[in-house]
Amino acid sequence: MFQVGDKVFYPMHGAGIVTAIEEKDFRGEMESYCLITIPSSHMDVMLPLKKASKAGLRLIVDQQAAKEILQDYYHAEFDCTLPWKQRYSSNMEKIKTGEFEAGLEVVSDLLYRNKEKPLNGSEKQMLNNAKRLVGSELSLIKDISESQAEDLLELRG
Repeated sequence: MFQVGDKVFYPMHGAGIVTAIEEKDFRGEMESYCLITIPSSHMDVMLPLKKASKAGLRLIVDQQAAKEILQDYYHAEFDCTLPWKQRYSSNMEKIKTGEFEAGLEVVSDLLYRNKEKPLNGSEKQMLNNAKRLVGSELSLIKDISESQAEDLLELRG
């Protein structure tokens, strides 16, 4: 169960902090809601606690796990054999999982492809979205700004 002050990741929205757990009347029944402040989008999200797991809400990755995942990210190999449509679909599925490592895989793949050949509009948008989502979590993990976190993603060699 989540508590006030927990740093969490909400897929497709980004990382945030649980700022309140409130009881609200919903259709005549009291339900517990988790209020999450998401700094990257300057918004608050209210999510019923009983639906948090199904929505993919999770605690952010701890510093040690992030360090190991980032090491893999900086030394990743690439598979250039997928056609555009399959690659786009695969990357979108990875983003939807909300997993830190999957998001990094998308950023890594698209940054690599962008060095080889400029990305099309859809992939540019996907790269920016993936960098925003991963950067929001990385900023909370490392206690740095989101722009500093996104700069760390650009260091991929």
